[in-house]
Amino acid sequence: MSEIPAKATESEDPSDGARTGAAAADRVAAVDVTRDSGDEPAADAMWQSSPPGSMYDYIRVASFSIGPDGLVDQWSLRAEQLFGIPAERAVGMDPIAAFIDPDRRDLGHRKMAEILDGREWTGVVPFRKPDEETGGRGEEALAEVYVMPTWTEEGEKAAVCIVVDVRTLRSIETDLAASQSIFGQSPFGFLLIDPDLRVRRVNHRFASLFGGTPDDHRGKGVHDYLPRPEAERVTATLRRVLETGESITDMHVTGFLPGSDDRRHWSINLYRVHSGSGRPIGIAWLGTDITARRAAAREAAAARRNLALLNEAGARIGNSLDLETTARELLDVVVPGFCDLATVDLYQGLLAGDETPPGLADGSAELRRVAFASAVSDAPFVGGGATVSVGAVHHYPFNSPCADALRTARPRTVPAEEGGLVQSTLAVPMVAHDTVVGLAQFSRTKGSEPFGDRDRDLAVELAARAAVCIDNARLYRREHERALILQRSLLPPGDPVASGLDIACRYLPGNSSADRPSEVGGDWFDVIELPGHRTALVVGDVMGRGLRAAVAMGELRSAVRTLALLDLEPAEVLSALDEIARGLGAPGGVQQATRAARRPREADLSEVYLATCVYAVYDSVTRRCTFANAGHLPPVLVEPGEDALMLDVPPGMPLGVGGEPFEEVEVELPEGALLALYTDGLVESRDHPLDEGLQAFVGALTDPTRPLEDVCDHVLNTLDTHHGEDDIALLMARVQGLPADSVGDWTLPREPRSVGRARDYARGQLLTWDLEPLVDTAELLVSELVTNALRYGEGDIRLRLLLDRTLVCEVWDAGLVQPRRRRARDTDEGGRGLQLVGLLSAAWGSRRTPRGKTVWFELPLPDGETGLTDPAEALLSLF
Repeated sequence: MSEIPAKATESEDPSDGARTGAAAADRVAAVDVTRDSGDEPAADAMWQSSPPGSMYDYIRVASFSIGPDGLVDQWSLRAEQLFGIPAERAVGMDPIAAFIDPDRRDLGHRKMAEILDGREWTGVVPFRKPDEETGGRGEEALAEVYVMPTWTEEGEKAAVCIVVDVRTLRSIETDLAASQSIFGQSPFGFLLIDPDLRVRRVNHRFASLFGGTPDDHRGKGVHDYLPRPEAERVTATLRRVLETGESITDMHVTGFLPGSDDRRHWSINLYRVHSGSGRPIGIAWLGTDITARRAAAREAAAARRNLALLNEAGARIGNSLDLETTARELLDVVVPGFCDLATVDLYQGLLAGDETPPGLADGSAELRRVAFASAVSDAPFVGGGATVSVGAVHHYPFNSPCADALRTARPRTVPAEEGGLVQSTLAVPMVAHDTVVGLAQFSRTKGSEPFGDRDRDLAVELAARAAVCIDNARLYRREHERALILQRSLLPPGDPVASGLDIACRYLPGNSSADRPSEVGGDWFDVIELPGHRTALVVGDVMGRGLRAAVAMGELRSAVRTLALLDLEPAEVLSALDEIARGLGAPGGVQQATRAARRPREADLSEVYLATCVYAVYDSVTRRCTFANAGHLPPVLVEPGEDALMLDVPPGMPLGVGGEPFEEVEVELPEGALLALYTDGLVESRDHPLDEGLQAFVGALTDPTRPLEDVCDHVLNTLDTHHGEDDIALLMARVQGLPADSVGDWTLPREPRSVGRARDYARGQLLTWDLEPLVDTAELLVSELVTNALRYGEGDIRLRLLLDRTLVCEVWDAGLVQPRRRRARDTDEGGRGLQLVGLLSAAWGSRRTPRGKTVWFELPLPDGETGLTDPAEALLSLF
């Protein structure tokens, strides 16, 4: 052993020691059962008269007795557990020799002699447990020993020893100190609740909150601290914890502190407490006041909700450039996430298309209710006063909060009506660019939280975002209407009329959608009458949308008409149109655009206008049609009795690209054939590919014999699912060639007598057509044209008369020099022929042909609205 017993106390009176020892032995007998070395342990070796959970369940107490000879004569089960020595070895053992180090054994024997002489002794004895495997000394330990003298039945002196494991005592001391520190010094409310759900102990923190001293709370129940519904919920939870042993973490409880009406919130942790033997003895309750944390969490949640609402508003409001749709998008965001009821009123003048919406006026201007939303069934329209339904025009009284909000451009609170469903309403003016465009009202019904300052700020922000989008929609609507007027003004008015063709056409502007607003496009079509009862058919599409596309379309359409009147070939028309398109985006025209294209840096600064176009010229005499294509969709032809087919017209590059020539294709059209020209809006959309749309279009042209108007309607109805996002232009023509008996065609030799023959041919043909009133004028003009062909032309002369809605006379020759009209002087003998032609005819001109030129004039028929000019007066006017 390393040291002598640290502490010892001795009794002076042996008799007192004997009595004390006997009493101690009795106490020991109550907690420990000994056995003789020869006895086997009973089946129930341990028994207790005290209830489980007593102190002896925690403190390891053992006992043994020493006989008159100083040797162990009894050894308890607890002694076996404490020292690790079985009773068979312990009985008859010298305790001094067994547990005391050799250098201290002499002192130990003296003490043992004193004890057997009748003295008590108490002290701490270090010892080593024997190692059962090796038989040597094992683990070092400390034992607090209480030795009491006693007598045997024979009257001999003996001793009873009570031994306690010091390590267990120190552990109990540490645990008690820690428990007391945690329980007493904890900043949280700490309770111990017994199995009857009564408070056994509380700490000072809990007592400071609920009043009194800790002892004042003994025996109270949950109902003494919490409202009845909450108390019943907590009581049921306590019972479940006591029965199942399941711990409860962060259980939220709501109640009130004594003398206060402020609602408090606590986070409760519950767990079952057990005795040393494992028996449940109660529940530990650890409570934390989280009222401030709950308030902060609510504020944070409100901030997150508001931020999410603003993000949603930014994503959902303004996707459509439509006033009413934008107002409904605002209500879709705020109901029910922000309020239960909401309305939007916009100024009537704004909806009517006024240039400048009403500003900060007196607030009594007329408004129209454009949107209403409710999260409550059968909820009333908010706003006070008479009910205003969606679409109705109304105004607010001058002294009303809503009128005040419109006047001042500041939000106002609208008082709730007594007995009504609404408890809180905000009237928020919708302000965009310092201009009030309308009023939004947000209402919450009874049972909801009233609007606060944070809600007011959020409502102003939401209304402002919607107001900006509504103002943008207003500006867009104005621009759209102007562009649409411009675009429609550039399209052919009414139903176009052409010689030898039955014409029908349709133009539909694109429909608006959620992510693509309706804008005017650059689609156009045209029907241009050409000399010789020929007709030019044009369909084009400027890439892009909006006002600039419509303006570019107008410029290209005007250019097409100008080029067509020059009677150029279709490929030449597209080539010239391509040059014009390249000059649209450059301030200096095509030359500037060409120079910019050679300098890449400057090319980026010039705006590029691209367009597709198909140009066709139909001759009603020959029923031949010549096509040229600039990147457009192919024409569709339906011959009588045949299926519709797409004509193989080489698609050149779009207009504005430049550098590539255009090819021509000539097709002979049978009588009654149907020709269709169209733009891509008819056959293409995001949901339907182009090939599918083309096949549907071709399949819709099944009966070309029906009236053209019916055919157009049938095509649009059939392809309704394939269009709507883009403008649609559809031009359909049915071939009705000029009858053979309406054509007079003669070839004249190049000799002076041909002039007279030409007059005879013309007279005879006109008399055959019953056009005697035109004979004199026609003879005179034919004579002039044939004479000019003889003087200035080359090769044979061809005379052709065409009768349709007007009379057309054409004189052909092989010369390339175009006739030029000039004013003759009074002394000139000639030079007045073309002046005379211009005076007597409704129109005249010349055009190049593959083998020369053609000079023509046109006369109105006698039954027409245009009267004939008297030849005599025309001749006199020349002098």
